[in-house]
Amino acid sequence: MGNTLLYGLAGTAGMTLVSVACGYGLAMYRFRGRGVMMGAIIGSFLVPGALLTIPSFLLYTDLRLIDTPWAIIVPSFFSAFSVYLAKVYAEGAIPPELLEAARIDGAGEYRIFILIGARLMSTGAATIFLLGFVGSWNSFFGPLVYLRDQYKWPVMLGLYSWLKVKVDNSTDLTGLVVVGSIISLIPMVALMISLQRYWRSGITLGSLK
Repeated sequence: MGNTLLYGLAGTAGMTLVSVACGYGLAMYRFRGRGVMMGAIIGSFLVPGALLTIPSFLLYTDLRLIDTPWAIIVPSFFSAFSVYLAKVYAEGAIPPELLEAARIDGAGEYRIFILIGARLMSTGAATIFLLGFVGSWNSFFGPLVYLRDQYKWPVMLGLYSWLKVKVDNSTDLTGLVVVGSIISLIPMVALMISLQRYWRSGITLGSLK
């Protein structure tokens, strides 16, 4: 559970920051190659994740990331769907006139993003964080390929290893697996409840507009 919390919180926090920044940039700025970049992001949806397993494994081996937490955390920073979701949300949530007014007042682009853009995108960022955390919490294939030490396994891989015990010998850990599955739901339920205020404020803001 501790490993899964580490992978989920660190990876999802980085992914949310990267996605919100990229989505904001694609939505609020006009630059050469913007359409090609969006096409590449949308086209990446069509690439199966399993197809990248062998190239990723070879790359992580060269970088000496295999069997380290970084092999799980760093790839979580990049999600094409989250970037697309952030872009769509930024286009509807951030008025360009507000950014122009901030520029006239002398604010720099980084300050505008931190003080205005990121705050207006808080509801979208909360959604991206929740979706990313759920995906990271339920991750199985990546840790199975990149992690060797069982003390670094996330909860889903640990539960799978308990089920495998029954196959290897006469010990039946089905009861522990069921209880572990129920306990593993607690962090996601707590996260859902804690993020409700962002969605409530977003709905209220939309009704006021």
